[in-house]
Amino acid sequence: MLQIRKYFEERFAISEEDWNIFSSKLHQIEFPKNHVILKAGDTEHYLSFIEKGLIRFYIPQEEKELTFTFIFENNFYSAYDSFLTQQPSVYQVETLAPTILWRIHYNDLQEVYKGTQIGNFIGRMASEELFLKKSKRELSLLVDSAEKRYAELLAEKPELIQHIPLKYLASYIGVTPQALSRIRARIAKKSNWRKAH
Repeated sequence: MLQIRKYFEERFAISEEDWNIFSSKLHQIEFPKNHVILKAGDTEHYLSFIEKGLIRFYIPQEEKELTFTFIFENNFYSAYDSFLTQQPSVYQVETLAPTILWRIHYNDLQEVYKGTQIGNFIGRMASEELFLKKSKRELSLLVDSAEKRYAELLAEKPELIQHIPLKYLASYIGVTPQALSRIRARIAKKSNWRKAH
């Protein structure tokens, strides 16, 4: 829970009273690797902070799953469109590593919005962060090469990339697993060349 407070304090001032109200609504939950947290057709009832772990958003299909987001530790996540509307999600959310979450229920968050000075900051910050990630992803698909998309993901959390199966990475980047293997080989070759020179 201290990680969440630090996360907030790096972004805005939070009083002890407001923190106590907000933190009293949080619940810790742990999930094993490869656990589906939210199924397509279910409604997202939580805004969650990842204390430890790695999460994937994907659209389940018979032929192949379409991975469109990875969320790493020390970040908030939610199937936010479903959370805001309280309507069923069209995609699924799954852990890719053992994961510890701190969650606040939709109804409890509404109380925080009404009962604290920082409630609106929390809501705005979470929605802005999730919106910016979504926009960055969409723009990257339109203007960046697959190699650049992979390199940026690698730069963001290199220690966690090793936990993501190749087929999920390839789906996220928008290439086949074979093409991603070639991209990884090119990046490794460039990296080795830089180290040698």
